Amino acid sequence: MGALPPNGDYSPSSHHQNILQQVIGTNSVGDSLVRSYGRSFNGFAAKLTEAERDKLSGMGGVVSVFESRDLKLQTTRSWDFMGFGGTFKRNPKTESDMVIGVIDTGIWPESPSFTDKGIGPPPKKWKGVCKGGSNFTCNNKIIGARYYVDSSARDNEGHGTHTASTAAGNEVQGVSFHGFAQGTARGGVPSARIAAYKVCESILCDDAAILAAFDDAIADGVDIISASLAGKPVSFDKSTISIGAFHAMEKGVLTVNSAGNDGPYPSSIASVAPWMLSVAASSTDREFATKVVLGNGTTLLGTSSINGFGMNNTKFSLAYGRTPASFCSEEEARMCEFRCLREAKGKIVVCDVINGEDVAADAGAVGLIVKEPDFPIISSSIPISALNDDDYKSLLAYINSTENPQGSILKSETIKDTSAPLVASFSSRGPNSIASDILKPDITAPGVNIIAAYLPYFKYYFSSGTSMSCPHVAGVAAYVKTVHPEWSASAIKSAIMTTAWAMNGSRNRGAEFAYGSGHLNPTKSADPGLVYDATKDDYVKMLCAMNYTTESVRIIAGNSSSCPKELNSNVRDLNYPSMASKVSTASPSEIVFSRTVTNVGWPNSTYKAEVTSDPKLKVTVEPESLVFGSVGEKKSFTVTVAHENLSDVKGPVSASLVWSDGSHVVRSPIVLYSSLPTDI
Repeated sequence: MGALPPNGDYSPSSHHQNILQQVIGTNSVGDSLVRSYGRSFNGFAAKLTEAERDKLSGMGGVVSVFESRDLKLQTTRSWDFMGFGGTFKRNPKTESDMVIGVIDTGIWPESPSFTDKGIGPPPKKWKGVCKGGSNFTCNNKIIGARYYVDSSARDNEGHGTHTASTAAGNEVQGVSFHGFAQGTARGGVPSARIAAYKVCESILCDDAAILAAFDDAIADGVDIISASLAGKPVSFDKSTISIGAFHAMEKGVLTVNSAGNDGPYPSSIASVAPWMLSVAASSTDREFATKVVLGNGTTLLGTSSINGFGMNNTKFSLAYGRTPASFCSEEEARMCEFRCLREAKGKIVVCDVINGEDVAADAGAVGLIVKEPDFPIISSSIPISALNDDDYKSLLAYINSTENPQGSILKSETIKDTSAPLVASFSSRGPNSIASDILKPDITAPGVNIIAAYLPYFKYYFSSGTSMSCPHVAGVAAYVKTVHPEWSASAIKSAIMTTAWAMNGSRNRGAEFAYGSGHLNPTKSADPGLVYDATKDDYVKMLCAMNYTTESVRIIAGNSSSCPKELNSNVRDLNYPSMASKVSTASPSEIVFSRTVTNVGWPNSTYKAEVTSDPKLKVTVEPESLVFGSVGEKKSFTVTVAHENLSDVKGPVSASLVWSDGSHVVRSPIVLYSSLPTDI
């Protein structure tokens, strides 16, 4: 997707039609042209045969042609948990000038989280429109709506409504789900405006629609883009999110993107571009426990389900395996396929794996007990409990040793989780499979059991995923921009990363490959002291160092970009807030990182370096102190990491660099690894 020509008379749609006419050999291209992009960048989507695709690829002025893919979708307590609740001081007037563009499944405009009571007209900078389709009305809260799939911007899935309210929903009192999590729901920046861009139907999100949403959102004037979408990791020039986010970055708009829900497997992270802020998902200190009381008096504790129904200790028969379905195989029965539950009526069904509680409920079961799934289960019809491996084994042992096993599922209880935050098992992990010397994810944020606005039949609902953590960071990014409206996208990203809470690698599977720089810390994000800034040219140099051709670079960065004839830089030299390198040799060696920081704290300040490191690494910083005379001044330094043979080490070997002036703490993780871990 190239840049638009400077000529004001240029018509993108006419140009695109002319190109297609040459390719197809006819003046009628209506059935072929899917979408033309020409507000923020230059390109189009079209339906072509392989022969037509090849012909288009060979035409002059065409940088690249790539296939469209389908991507997947991936609160009352979460903000308080991070110290960013209703008592945190902010400026609602300045906040109301912020517009968060939410690229998702649309929005349910009638939700109380999106009323505009007491909210003034949209900011003067806003250039967007309300094209939400039939029976859709915007207001001074939802100031923009567009749809590229379906016939309306209205959300029929609940996903986009949930993410939008997490980022910028109003304060709504008395929110709960079946009495749980009672309190005030609110977004990170409750006075900010929302622009909704619907690109997804069900769980699938169309590439062509995503590019169109970026094209419009940038031109409409959004300040931050929240995109809770993820697919499989692909090269930057084949990723619509990467391409769209690059053009957004160039215009000063930061894109916050979910890491994906394919964890805990190595290199499963889909959000890999360095100009995006990639977010993993972690827990908060609020946990829900659903007890199972067995007929022998044993109590088992399930912590991966939320259940608003209780059996009052009334015991029911437990049906496991072929007990409710003698005609099914043992494997089918233990997975609780619907046809295997014909005799489950009036019983509590026990399942090794299940696709949802509706299967058991539709079969007439009075309750469901499952082995702990990747995602917490939310019950809306029958009592449910999800048990960890040990408790599930205890349950099966009881069933197998008892002629008439019975049990009861109690109503869930809210308990405090003192181990939080921990990265969720489902959260996608690094290392970065596209740019091995760029650490991903960048940060983690609350993404487990987040309650936020939903569709009318629930109003507010719990959801888990990196889709839920992404808008938390988008809300904080918008807050930082209210304090520093002049900051670049990379400066805002740096501020959020370097002020993150440090996390314990031994307690989080994958360590930095799970949480990046650490856990989101909203209260410190607007006063980082120093920032690692990067420009479009810096990213272009990085792409060239990755051996992208000039043609490929132009797909991402625009037609005016090109690789220099002589390039003396490495990918790891990108001025990034974290430092990472894949060590290609088993022998000891040294890795050097070059960085530049900008003083955004106090004038006449001195920052001193402090390093903590794994014994396998020796880290030196030159110089060891940075003296600044004014705000905005830049200083450069190098970090040299000497390492032993790391070929036998699975996963990251890490260190941490902290620059401090006695008040500000600017922390960057340093990560080396020599091979792709098989199990992190």
